[in-house]
Amino acid sequence: MDDILRRASDIHAIGYFGVLIVVLLVESVVPRRRPADTLAVRWFGNVVMAVLNAVIVRAAFPIAGLALSILCLDRGWGLLNAVALPSGVEFVITVVLLDLVVYVQHFLLHRIGFLWLLHRAHHTDPEFDLTTGLRFHPLEAIYAGGVTLIVVLGLGAPPLAMLAWQVLSAAHNFLEHANVRIPARIDSAVRLLVVTPDMHRIHHSAAPGEGRANFANMFSFWDRLFGTYLAQPAAGHDDMVFGLAGFTHPKHLKVHWMLAQPFLAERHTAPVTPAPAPAEGALHSEVQSVAARD
Repeated sequence: MDDILRRASDIHAIGYFGVLIVVLLVESVVPRRRPADTLAVRWFGNVVMAVLNAVIVRAAFPIAGLALSILCLDRGWGLLNAVALPSGVEFVITVVLLDLVVYVQHFLLHRIGFLWLLHRAHHTDPEFDLTTGLRFHPLEAIYAGGVTLIVVLGLGAPPLAMLAWQVLSAAHNFLEHANVRIPARIDSAVRLLVVTPDMHRIHHSAAPGEGRANFANMFSFWDRLFGTYLAQPAAGHDDMVFGLAGFTHPKHLKVHWMLAQPFLAERHTAPVTPAPAPAEGALHSEVQSVAARD
């Protein structure tokens, strides 16, 4: 284990960039939808946001999650360091619990006003591909990073499990945002356990109610368990519209406008009647349409 932890940076980099390259290649071969004319501008802005997040979050949290988990193990801090459990059980508890925390974080980002302002930049992307998974506001990244550190400290997450979760979560972020066409039968089978691109794509829909469904990070069963699962978009995957009303101007593809997102004033917040539930009984919830002054 010590050797694995010493190579943690290499393992994380290989997982992160390896999956990114694979998804990029698959998107080019079997895309779900053809890229829009704004592809170059979108990709530049989204990638720059990812770089800014990496720099700012590292400055905000000098001790990363893995380093904190090693410190917890050394000092005996946290719940799992206070009880005697098999290492395999601790591993599963850590990965599943951290994924649940991300689900709750994501749910709250859509339910609490000031948190939604931080998250809004992610949903103003008018298209959906692997770079959408890079498009997060630094303030949201700080919020998510802070919550994760608190959970790691309280749980006493084992270092190996923490490393595995970091690599899996980062890799799956590219996978669930991938603009790839997956056969329906395969998608239906895979999403019984993990979130697929077709499942998460619905969460980015501009249609009423659909943006407030499918919050899960890796494991799809959280949405089924908490009643936020939606099987299919009303308009179909090939015709659905992404983004947010009031933020469709091309300027919102630029980095400085993405950074300004939390500070753009809303003109109104109007509840919208939920759309009918699909045949599988998935739940539609109300959604708020937001508009901002240019």
